[in-house]
Amino acid sequence: MLDHLPDSAPKEQQSHARPAPPARRRPARRPAPEGRRVTRFLLRRLLLAVPTLLGVTAVVFATVALVPGDPVAAFLGPGAPPEARRELTERLGLDEPLPVRYVDWLGHALTGDLGTSIAGQRPVADLLLPALGQTLTLTAAAFLLVLLGGVALGAVGALRPRGPGGRISGALSTLAVSAPQYSVALLLIAVFAVGLRWLPAGGTNDAFGPGGPADLARHLVLPAVAAALVPLGLTARVFRAALGTVLAGELADSLRARGLRPAAVLRHCVHNASPALLTIGGLQLAYLLEGVVFVETLFAWPGVGRLLYDALTARDLPLVQGGVLVAAVAFVGVNILVDAAHAAIDPRVRV
Repeated sequence: MLDHLPDSAPKEQQSHARPAPPARRRPARRPAPEGRRVTRFLLRRLLLAVPTLLGVTAVVFATVALVPGDPVAAFLGPGAPPEARRELTERLGLDEPLPVRYVDWLGHALTGDLGTSIAGQRPVADLLLPALGQTLTLTAAAFLLVLLGGVALGAVGALRPRGPGGRISGALSTLAVSAPQYSVALLLIAVFAVGLRWLPAGGTNDAFGPGGPADLARHLVLPAVAAALVPLGLTARVFRAALGTVLAGELADSLRARGLRPAAVLRHCVHNASPALLTIGGLQLAYLLEGVVFVETLFAWPGVGRLLYDALTARDLPLVQGGVLVAAVAFVGVNILVDAAHAAIDPRVRV
């Protein structure tokens, strides 16, 4: 019996021992509020925009500086005395190495000083601000045509994909994408300005006309149509594909089964196809900001594109560099705004 005591003692001690406390579970983290997640998303986009702008400015600065030609000779003429050439070279900083010139220009640009135009002998910012207003006016008019025409053509093609409306919509969108912008602009001038004389061929207002918004609208028609043609076709094709997918999906079938009218079904389907429209619309808006150089040049529209064209012709380096910087900032800003709107309507983007 004594031999079993050592075995029984540990069992009694184990029976009277306290049970181990349960492991504490950490409380689940609450998801961040909706507004905070959108703010974080935008901050990430802004941080990514900084190296993008620096890269664009560095590449453009180096490219413009390496273009053959002498800006001093272009301004003073080939027969200028050496003293005048030396003075202008030092004033423009052209005697410094390229990296030093870029860092100096970037430091001044961060304070709002974009330099002085060689040809105009005026601050670059004073030349760019009025031109930027004209470019934004033309871009807004063209973008309005892109949205209205693209949504209309895309909706007709999605609703009747195999009918005559769908075939006409597809043909028009393909024609709009394939037509060369330069040739279309010349054709519009030849038909509506020279032949029929319905609309002016260029400028922003008539020299001896009444002026005002009506006169500006008449001058906007031809350049806005020429600029909007390719983006309109792309928008129509993308929106047609997105809306057609939603109309053929389960959402549309469930809405029809509930007895909703066709107009209500279409409204809900358009809402679900809006992220695709927002994405392609933002891309085309950025394209319009950057791609109106030929349009402004052909129609003598005094915007940033026309100003940059004249500056490149005259080898006006400060004006070219400032104009490209403004265009790059506008391009990145539009993309950030589109990302913000997309994140607001589609939570999956913020992941």
